[in-house]
Amino acid sequence: MSTNYYSPKGGHPGQDQLLTDRAVFTDAYAVIPKGTMRDIVTSYLPFWDQTRLWVIARPMSGFAETFSQYIMEVAPDGGSDHPEADPGAEGVLFVVEGSASLNVDGAEHTLTEGGYAYLPPSTDWTLHNKSDGMLRFHWIRKAYEMVPGLAKPDVIIANEKDIAPTIMPDTDGKWATTRFIDPTDLRHDMHVTIVTFEPGAVIPFLETHVMEHGLYVLEGKAVYRLNNDWVEVEAGDYMWLRAFCPQACYAGGPGKFRYLLYKDVNRHMTLRPLAGNAKATAPLRSAAE
Repeated sequence: MSTNYYSPKGGHPGQDQLLTDRAVFTDAYAVIPKGTMRDIVTSYLPFWDQTRLWVIARPMSGFAETFSQYIMEVAPDGGSDHPEADPGAEGVLFVVEGSASLNVDGAEHTLTEGGYAYLPPSTDWTLHNKSDGMLRFHWIRKAYEMVPGLAKPDVIIANEKDIAPTIMPDTDGKWATTRFIDPTDLRHDMHVTIVTFEPGAVIPFLETHVMEHGLYVLEGKAVYRLNNDWVEVEAGDYMWLRAFCPQACYAGGPGKFRYLLYKDVNRHMTLRPLAGNAKATAPLRSAAE
């Protein structure tokens, strides 16, 4: 499978450029176009060397509350021996440019473009860029929700190029999802997948559901229905949807329209927000305890 993932490069537009852009933040969704990902909006993290990042989602009360998402940019010889400061956080890494040297529990892995890693909470991992080129990858983080009787998920290392997409029923192969984990494995409380539409394909109804979404457009372009609005999106744009935001799309062509998708799954709805937050950050216990 050939890929052509978009990744931001930063910089600033010239002083002769118009201010007009497609960025929008509403009470139901946000669109962060690729043109907004400039040097001035980057951030930095403790214990990460020669690294900057774009924060494209973070938990916000009254909006999307379950996850954060970063686009990490690591220069040669950069990286971290202490990447995750929260022992209760699980993570997914997805490489869009370059090569990452990922060490998990003492085992070394190389993640190239299309590389995916699922890292359960309290995993011992490090990441470095040992190549001569820039490394850019998505890092999605969520406070893992333990369930009595269910063990934590296992570490998963994969590459989307090695996974056959699952065709959505009744779509003539025009809509497919690349799944890195078994969707029936209830140990997982989030899914990160890649959704692919052939040119002209559609989501033929307004999806309206409890799952929060982060959608980063990897390739192509489309017109996306978000709540009451039709919004044009293209490779490098990010869509951030709160629960129950109606959504659908038409893939515009001429090539495939593909995006990296986050959603929260497989858990009861929290009825007591304060108790739910405390539970999410409580020390992890094994199923046997």
